[in-house]
Amino acid sequence: MITEQAKVDQFYDMLVKKDSNYEGVFYVGVKTTGILCRPTCPAKKPNKENCEFFETAQEALLASYRPCKRCQPLSNPSKLSKEVKLLVEAIEANPERKWSDKDFDELAISANTARRQFKKQFGMTFIEYARARRLGFAFDHIRNGAPIIEAQLEGGYDSGNGFRDAFTRTMGTIPKKATSLNKFASKWMETPLGSMIAIANDDALILLEFVDRRGLETEIEVLRKKWHAAVIPGESPIFEQLTRELDAYFSGTLQVFQTPIAYRGSPFQQTVWQALQKIPIGSTISYAQLASQIGNPKAFRAVARANGANQLSILVPCHRVIGSNGALSGYGGGIARKEWLLTHEKKIGAPNQC
Repeated sequence: MITEQAKVDQFYDMLVKKDSNYEGVFYVGVKTTGILCRPTCPAKKPNKENCEFFETAQEALLASYRPCKRCQPLSNPSKLSKEVKLLVEAIEANPERKWSDKDFDELAISANTARRQFKKQFGMTFIEYARARRLGFAFDHIRNGAPIIEAQLEGGYDSGNGFRDAFTRTMGTIPKKATSLNKFASKWMETPLGSMIAIANDDALILLEFVDRRGLETEIEVLRKKWHAAVIPGESPIFEQLTRELDAYFSGTLQVFQTPIAYRGSPFQQTVWQALQKIPIGSTISYAQLASQIGNPKAFRAVARANGANQLSILVPCHRVIGSNGALSGYGGGIARKEWLLTHEKKIGAPNQC
């Protein structure tokens, strides 16, 4: 069991590093200023002896700390600014529109502001985001049998070469081969533990990962190839149910997810993933125990690899698998998040309920 001092040392190290894996795991109260901050606050870091750590913001408020105006610890991590919300709404209202910097004047937003805030939130500029949405609009025309030139013009591209290059970069294939592509929508979602990205079609959730997971870009690229799919910003009927259920889960009122999921992997991987879904909430199991449950007790290392290949965080609960010695290891979202999830589930879990 980790000592209180060891936890303080760990949290302080993550505070100095501004580690986003610890978003929602702890909050820090600065004794010298009386201010409450989140782990990723950009302000200058206080000395360790001047820090007091809390599991919840509410605990810190009860200890008389006031919220920091810079990192806003009482709001969701990475909360969209009003400018970004306005721009996203503008794109969704007219996804085929070809935007340029001068168009921001209509929205009373500077081009620099739009570029900077979009880059911070989505990892791409506003123009890149809008282009992806236009390509998705054009993609629908191609799948429905429209000529390439018609899809090109509908997407706002005057140049055939420009359309082909942009399509290839976003979709991973050239337009003439696009009729057989699956179309997946991607969406950023906010949780108490930080931002997540969800990918789905109209029928099922395909991926749910924390956006700061190492190797996420490669993971999405593998997903595109495995499913022969285009992944673009957009909406899916699945996202509404997922959002509702994640909110209930984090508030402690949901034990079993009903959001439809779909995954592709080897027969062994799928067996492991199915077994993960049978681990009762509030419980943990070792890799060796999981290997025995699927009838292959010597395959605990292969089980660990399959566990790591899971792309549906929380819903396929790979975080419930621990080492035989009780160590919390092997979670792509970070050990701090794994510990938080297990602690949270012990509070809401009911014995013998899957």
